[in-house]
Amino acid sequence: VSFIGVFQPFSDMFKLFFKEFFLLNYFNFFIYLFFPILSFTLMMLIYIVLPFDNMNLYFNFSILFMLCCLMMNVFFILLMSWSSNSKYSYLSSIRMVAQMISYEVSMFIYLMCFILLLNSMSFLDLIKNQKYLWLLFMLIMVFIILFIIFLSELNRIPFDFMEGESELVSGFNIEYGSGMFAMIFIFEYLNILFLSLIMIILFMSGEIYNLFSYLKFFM
Repeated sequence: VSFIGVFQPFSDMFKLFFKEFFLLNYFNFFIYLFFPILSFTLMMLIYIVLPFDNMNLYFNFSILFMLCCLMMNVFFILLMSWSSNSKYSYLSSIRMVAQMISYEVSMFIYLMCFILLLNSMSFLDLIKNQKYLWLLFMLIMVFIILFIIFLSELNRIPFDFMEGESELVSGFNIEYGSGMFAMIFIFEYLNILFLSLIMIILFMSGEIYNLFSYLKFFM
């Protein structure tokens, strides 16, 4: 589809949204339908912590707000899997809760390094303090550890226990289809993009209005 398949994901998304939607026999109707939309909305909301050029939405506790939103993802995925009333999605949610909560504690502790180092909970202050020297050069071990923690937070290889296809088929979203399935996947990939930008802001002075920051993002 198009040049080297650039528009293939977009065509797949539109195809999913227009597929027929089936209702299950035994499921919690409200949670099953509402929480995929709520998780997608929360993922869109979390992007306001990024320090854009005009700074209209700048606030002092952006790191704390980000942590609160990321910790809410655990409850959303747990409730979505439980509402499906499927043993495969339920087993996947048990794995996910054990993994994400344990790594989120470590993530909170390591982000405290930045809060104590700069005496601030704002991403904008992080960018200002890296004007002449990136924190990557001073905190290289913290960078490596946070990278591993973010991989587990995103359930990417080798931490993809939630979607173990050999034993759990597709994980917590096995009973979802049509537009709801598309929303869950958009939510997951927005989460990947967001945490990639956060890594750049934490360690490489990610000025969102600077073209060089996007080159670092793609690297």
